[in-house]
Amino acid sequence: MGWEVHVAASGALDLPYTDAKFDLPIHRSPLKKENVSAYRMLKAIIDKEGYDMIHCHTPMGGALARLAAREARTRGTKVIYTAHGFHFFKGAPLLNWLLYYPVERWLSAHTDCLVTINEEDYGRAGRSAFKAGMIAHVHGVGVDTGWYAPIGEEEKTARRERFNYGPDHFLLIYAAEFNSNKNHRLLIYSIAKLKGKVPGARLLLAGEGPLLNECRALAIQLGVAHMIEFLGYRDDLDELYPMCDAAVASSIREGLPVNVMEAMACGLPIVATRNRGHNELIDEGRTGFIVEAGDVESFASRLQLLYYFRDSRRRMGGRGAERARRYSLEQVMGELGEMYLTLMSEVTREESEDQYRRAYL
Repeated sequence: MGWEVHVAASGALDLPYTDAKFDLPIHRSPLKKENVSAYRMLKAIIDKEGYDMIHCHTPMGGALARLAAREARTRGTKVIYTAHGFHFFKGAPLLNWLLYYPVERWLSAHTDCLVTINEEDYGRAGRSAFKAGMIAHVHGVGVDTGWYAPIGEEEKTARRERFNYGPDHFLLIYAAEFNSNKNHRLLIYSIAKLKGKVPGARLLLAGEGPLLNECRALAIQLGVAHMIEFLGYRDDLDELYPMCDAAVASSIREGLPVNVMEAMACGLPIVATRNRGHNELIDEGRTGFIVEAGDVESFASRLQLLYYFRDSRRRMGGRGAERARRYSLEQVMGELGEMYLTLMSEVTREESEDQYRRAYL
C-alpha cells in the first residue's frame, strides 16, 4: 500500500517527503480574520482531495481542521488531533478554563483520535468525558537519540575550544523563543545571583523572539551581560548541548518540551521550573531539579549545587540520557504507527484499482 502525503501550514517552506504543500493564512490568535479564509481554503482542499486520514496540530490548526473535516468524516475520513499541551491545566488561569476547555470538549466529538503527549493531559482527557473516538498517549514528538548524544571528555574540551570556552567555564544552555511563557527573566536573575559565587558561569541562550531585546537590556541592567551569550537562531544544538554542564528550562507552561528531551539525551542534568511537561521528564534529585517558576533563590541554589558537585552532575546526566530513550524518535514513531494502523483498520471503502491512500497533516 502506498501513501500520498499533503501538508497545510502557514508559510511556503520546502518540506521533504511530501507530495503537496498548501500555504494557509493560519494565525495563532482566534481573533484574526485571516483564520476565516484559512478555514474556507482548508475545507475546499479537504473536500476536493478526499483524504483517508487527517492529522492536525496546534490549537488553531486543530480547531480549523476539525471543523473543516466534519463532512469528510461522514465519508469515512479519520481525523486525529495532537494536543501539544492543553491550555487548561492544573494551575492555569480561570479564563483558560472558561475559553479553551468547553471548545476542546465540543471539538473532541469531531475527532476520531485525540493524542496527548503527557500523562496529566491524558488523564484529564479521560476524566473529562471527551467524546473522541479514541484517546491516546504518545511520548511527545520524539528526539533523535543518535543525533543528540553525549560526548567524551576529550571531545568536549576540543569543542569548547572551538566555541571559545575553557575548562573552567560552567556552561548552562536554554534553547527557546524569547516570549513571556518561556520566562527568560528568571534565568537572568538567577545568573545575577551566581555572580561572584560562580565566576565561570555562562548562560547560553539560543533563540529569537519578541522579548529578546528586553532580556538583553535586563542583563545589562543587572551587570551580567558578560555572563550571558545571546546566540540567536541556531541549527547546531546537537553540537552545543553536549559541551555544556547543564541545561535550564524556565517556562511557565509546557506540554512535553523538545529542548529538555534533547538536552537529556546529550547527558545533561536539568534545572527547570515546575509544570506538567517538566514534571514528567525530570526525575527530581536523580536527573535534575524542579523549582517553582518565580523562585529565583532556589533556582540559583540548584545551579550552585551542580557546579560544586561535579560527580553528582555527571551521574544525573547519565541517568537523564537513559531516561530520554523512552522519548526517542524510534519509540514515538512506533506508537504513532500503531495508532495509524488501528484507525486505518476501521476505514471501510469500496474496492478500487487505486493502490494509494492519502494522508493530510
